[in-house]
Amino acid sequence: MDELTAAGITDQDLRASYAECKRLNSLHGKTYYLATLLLPKEKRPFVHALYGFARYADEIVDDLESSLSIEEKAQVLKIWGDGILSDLQKGESRDHIGKALIDTVKRFSIPIEHFESFLYSMTMDLSVTEYQTYEDLLEYVYGSAAVIGLQMVPILGSTDPRAYEAAQKLGIAFQLANFIRDVDEDLERGRVYLPIHELAEHGVSWQMLNERVVTPQIRSALQAQIQRVRTLQKESEFGISLLDATSRPCIEAASELYCGIVDEVEKIDYQIFAKRATTSSWRRLKVALPAYARALKAR
Repeated sequence: MDELTAAGITDQDLRASYAECKRLNSLHGKTYYLATLLLPKEKRPFVHALYGFARYADEIVDDLESSLSIEEKAQVLKIWGDGILSDLQKGESRDHIGKALIDTVKRFSIPIEHFESFLYSMTMDLSVTEYQTYEDLLEYVYGSAAVIGLQMVPILGSTDPRAYEAAQKLGIAFQLANFIRDVDEDLERGRVYLPIHELAEHGVSWQMLNERVVTPQIRSALQAQIQRVRTLQKESEFGISLLDATSRPCIEAASELYCGIVDEVEKIDYQIFAKRATTSSWRRLKVALPAYARALKAR
């Protein structure tokens, strides 16, 4: 039985929307997609729907090949985002991504406020180029990452408030790991996501980052940021035990692989300007195979 049928999704238009969300997940979120395969078939489409929504919005903002100006991107994002939020209120959508999203939100009673927060953070990306403090950065990261964890909890299966708190922390850890890996790429977009005051404490400035040379100061700053990722990951571990047993292997694998990005940064000796830290296929298999065995046992 295919995933959509297992999930009770029979309407052809709705199946097409879920299929498009899955395509976006498999194309752009390879590690995340791999982890999703560890879920029971009947849960996977709903995770794809959340990813499809987030990825589509992100593509509007960050498509470097687009000829649109920042103002034009902001307008496209606003029109599409306002349409999705309106559809969420109505409980139906004609949008090729929105159909699956609205269906998922209705099935699991996911608060619309999470999607408002996400779109707000995407709008911030079009105008905010730096964050002075970690607290400033958290305003952005709450919408871009923490709420995705909150959206996931009902699908993964838990009503314990502690699971939601842990989901926020793990979502933030994922995002911060990405920021560390993508410093060079983000500079190309004119942004720095590492808190400016914290960089300054290590003697790092925008000018130093733009020189694209890993100095002792940059290395020290990256080490401090990596420690934060690992602390958040550790603090989120208990929350995974509060999820439905069939969901735990997926999130355990996602945690190890996503937060493991910082391990890869260390392996390349922090040379983030010379190469992109990536998780090897071998490590993915090393994590995924035992997790798959645990997933089968849980089912």
